[in-house]
Amino acid sequence: MKLQITRGASLQGMALAHPAALVATWFGAGLLPFAPGTWGTLAALPFAWIVQTWFGALGLAVATVLITLAGIWASDVMIRHLGREDPGLVCVDEVAGVFLTLIFAPRTWWAYALAFVLFRAVDIVKPFPAGWCDKHLHGGLGAMLDDVTAAIWSAAALWLIATYVPVERILASFSL
Repeated sequence: MKLQITRGASLQGMALAHPAALVATWFGAGLLPFAPGTWGTLAALPFAWIVQTWFGALGLAVATVLITLAGIWASDVMIRHLGREDPGLVCVDEVAGVFLTLIFAPRTWWAYALAFVLFRAVDIVKPFPAGWCDKHLHGGLGAMLDDVTAAIWSAAALWLIATYVPVERILASFSL
């Protein structure tokens, strides 16, 4: 089965049911049109909410490690299969990144929305060491570590905001 949702987003003969394809595309989110990394980040949020609800921050940390390890394997399989480095349809790196961003954040709608925005911003800008990882590491390890290292910045920013900015009071003043 060859799944092609948008021009250029093809598994090139690998079935979406293949474990590496499922993990690497985060259950097909990476095959959605326009900005697959954004779709992958968005698709990760409900999973993070469930993990954080049931298992807390420690559970989210464990899930981050497991997703990162599975992502290294799955990304490497997809990179070898597709014959190109860090293909856009591979979005499990964004999943690990946004999970990491949320570890020290409260489980609130605004923290999840802010985590989404902050992580996407740092993932695009790639501050050190993310940019270094993106340029110098290859295969599944490189595909995953640039986003995981970028997430350290978004996690720190979100923690600082959640800790030192009276977000709840500000939102209440806007009746949110």
